[in-house]
Amino acid sequence: MRIGELAARSGVEPTTIRYYERIGLMPPPTRRESGYRDYGEDAAARLGFIRAAQSVGLSLGEIRETLAFRDRGETPCRHVAALIERNAAQLRQRISALEEMRRELERLAKKARAISPEDVSGAAFCHIIEG
Repeated sequence: MRIGELAARSGVEPTTIRYYERIGLMPPPTRRESGYRDYGEDAAARLGFIRAAQSVGLSLGEIRETLAFRDRGETPCRHVAALIERNAAQLRQRISALEEMRRELERLAKKARAISPEDVSGAAFCHIIEG
């Protein structure tokens, strides 16, 4: 199938498919005599996997590593499980940092509501953040 048909079947834009080929997520397709790319049925499944992996937070580099396992004939599930566990831990840390930032912003908002205009004279930039 040509790239337009693959794009329609997979929901992935042709420019994205070409990009995936350049960075090694998609193997180079065979070419027709006309020079057009000719994809097999496995290309749509591979694009489906790439989209699903992105939806759970895997980076393109992590997806490339995972696909390399499959391309060598190995089952990548143990590798994927480790990636998911690591990404979940990083997400927990990020959520914790964001919650801390939210608490600080709420504290500053409360402080801003409590300060009268007379109290801001000594600030070089903004009394809410400086104080």
